[in-house]
Amino acid sequence: MSDTARDTFVTAAALALGAAISLGLARFSYALLLPPMRADLGWSYFTAGAMNTFNAAGYLVGALLLPRALARFDARTLLLAGGFGTALVLAAHGLVRSDAWLYSLRALAGVCSAATFATGGLLAARLGQAPGAKPALVLGLYYGGTGLGIIASALIVPPLSWPGAWVALAMAALLGNAVMARGTRSLAAPPAAAPARGEGFRARDFAFGLLGYLMFGLGYIGYMTFIVTLLREQGVGGAVIVAFYVLLGAGVIASSWLWAPLLQRYRGGQPLAVLDALLAVATLLPVASAHPVAVFASGALFGAVFLSVVASTTVLVRHNLPPAAWPAGIAAFTIVFAGGQIVGPVLVGWVADGPGGLVRGLALSAGVLALGALLASRQRALPNAPAH
Repeated sequence: MSDTARDTFVTAAALALGAAISLGLARFSYALLLPPMRADLGWSYFTAGAMNTFNAAGYLVGALLLPRALARFDARTLLLAGGFGTALVLAAHGLVRSDAWLYSLRALAGVCSAATFATGGLLAARLGQAPGAKPALVLGLYYGGTGLGIIASALIVPPLSWPGAWVALAMAALLGNAVMARGTRSLAAPPAAAPARGEGFRARDFAFGLLGYLMFGLGYIGYMTFIVTLLREQGVGGAVIVAFYVLLGAGVIASSWLWAPLLQRYRGGQPLAVLDALLAVATLLPVASAHPVAVFASGALFGAVFLSVVASTTVLVRHNLPPAAWPAGIAAFTIVFAGGQIVGPVLVGWVADGPGGLVRGLALSAGVLALGALLASRQRALPNAPAH
């Protein structure tokens, strides 16, 4: 490995902590915290899902504000500010018990997470342009950083009370943000230039990709919100659940190597379609059986796939648009992603409060993911797309 390639890898690894903070610690830790919070605070499934809906709504607000923020500040500044804000908000989760306060804090966590996660994806796309870099691998490494946050959550949360767990997650986020700040100093840059006339992002060119990604947002979040609760209801022990979540996080980390060739090879919606279909299968496995083989297969497959779906949309934008249009393209997919996540948790929670419980709710998630695969399969590469 050349010195340049090594430096790129080290920078990408530091950048990946942004994904670990914004998704692994701030969002996906909630699945582990949900059972004790629901028992202590007397929540219905609908209320439990609404907490993640507020988080997704905040994420959408952050995504909507992002293009204007990127015109004024460089992406790295927003990345670090979002990470610091996320840590402060997570700490506040452990200090309140009111539903209203928790809704507000989940929303604020979403705003901060959007600033970190989306700008991190943009910086990873730019880093992938470095000499000797493999763009799909750099992006996969960035998004795979979420797995570090998931594994950290699995190790931090179970031994603690839920208020203490939130504070511990905040400390981990602060530490990660400090390491990320040190490791990404080479990425400091002025705000991105506006694209030339006729080179901007047009939503109609990516209609099927956006719809497939919307279905992904709707479907995957039901699994990541309620899977631990479902396993507990099925009688799965605490140690097995921790191992399941660690395996899921390890799958996320491995996904950067597993799917990089697929993401690099195709310029249309084929990767998004394949990955959505695999997620539908992974979501159905624990619905069909609580056997440990099915549970661990579900966790491994879901972890190895779901963040690569996010990477696939960034690669889709990168393959088909000039660099100056990447921020608008990534922001558009981020907004669609957030929109799906707003509806998904309360929809699954509402279904789960009725006959069939969480089994029926997650079966619905699997169906939505399968629909997303069909829609994404119709996304074609743009004619005269720039060569990168």
